[in-house]
Amino acid sequence: MNNIVVVGSQWGDEGKGKIVDYLSEKADIIVRFQGGHNAGHTLVINGKTYKLSILPSGIVRQDKISVIGNGVVIDPWALLDEIQKIKKTGINISRENLKISNSAPLILPVHSQIDEAREKQRGDNKIGTTGRGIGPAYEDKVARRAIRVSDLKDKIHLKEKVHKLLNHHNIWLKANNFETLDPDNIIENILEISQDILEFADETWVTLDNYNSKGKRILFEGAQGTMLDIDHGTYPFVTSSSTVSGNAASGTGFGFLNISKVLGITKAYTTRVGSGPFPTEQNNEIGNKLGELGHEFGTVTGRKRRCGWFDAVMVKQAIKISGISSIALTKLDVLDKFEELKVCTSYKIGDQEINFFPSCQLDQNKIKPSYETIEGWNIKTEGISVFDDLPENAIKYIKRLENLIGCPIDIISTSPRREDTIVLDDILS
Repeated sequence: MNNIVVVGSQWGDEGKGKIVDYLSEKADIIVRFQGGHNAGHTLVINGKTYKLSILPSGIVRQDKISVIGNGVVIDPWALLDEIQKIKKTGINISRENLKISNSAPLILPVHSQIDEAREKQRGDNKIGTTGRGIGPAYEDKVARRAIRVSDLKDKIHLKEKVHKLLNHHNIWLKANNFETLDPDNIIENILEISQDILEFADETWVTLDNYNSKGKRILFEGAQGTMLDIDHGTYPFVTSSSTVSGNAASGTGFGFLNISKVLGITKAYTTRVGSGPFPTEQNNEIGNKLGELGHEFGTVTGRKRRCGWFDAVMVKQAIKISGISSIALTKLDVLDKFEELKVCTSYKIGDQEINFFPSCQLDQNKIKPSYETIEGWNIKTEGISVFDDLPENAIKYIKRLENLIGCPIDIISTSPRREDTIVLDDILS
């Protein structure tokens, strides 16, 4: 058994796409288990860039099977659009290499309508949602009124469910002076594409169990980062799903005892998109430099990411929560032009030193980071694929991070390109 879960160990945008793509060379099946098309993965392969939002990163490898699990919320129009864009690059996508859970909930136009309306209402207290309907779709899921992929198989049943759903949401929209939506129009639009979605529909938990029983290697790909988890993240500035490794089981129907390793993806510094606490944020020239060198703009939204120093406290917490067994460190090359680097080793709230990210929002806003200064290397690391070829100070930095987070760094990425990767432990061997 060699099934691996890959999760982000910060606030997302850690470079999971490249690492999953790299690992998928030796995997047989790649599975998305949570999130929606608010997550962005950028892959650079042989000079060609692929931008994915909902398709698993393994889709660009023609001999692999990609699965979208029941824990993912799917905008069917966005999915089909992404499929067509990827097909235009020469990648074949069919039922043979893409399977979508019958139990996956759908994102409908009413969900994005509500998402945007709520953000307008919040004014200066915005959560920072992408406005793509992810949160409202998850709300409908837990409220047991979601439209699922399997509902597309029966027109009469589908119409009844959509009318009930719109009756519920239109009450709120009307009461808050927002435009209501016509259920019949939505039904008509869904029916136009229903067969295109059903082409990929599958009892994916059965399929995964069958693959596992045959000894196939399965790679589970999370979206966003651990600190955006609905329970364990910086609530309420979080996503609407569980981003921790444990959701790989519930988001796919794959028993967790069949998971052998958890790989955490970690940037060599820290970024965040949208609102919420960020203790090590550098809202200054340093932050601007990190953003410029790291090309820190959201794949999905294009929004500029907030940038700051590496937060060892937060990463160590993510390691504990997700049961991370090893780390893939990305974007090391972004730090090449810094004379000195800082790493957050603990927090202070007033006179009290703490070694964890508190769950209380008021305490989160009071955090002051305590830093350790580390000498930079001012030598190009971009493109290095052998560990011993790294500058001495870069190696010292990596070793110090290992010590602070209490977890081995087994993979190091030195550029967005697939080949620019240092592997110290081949976790899929």
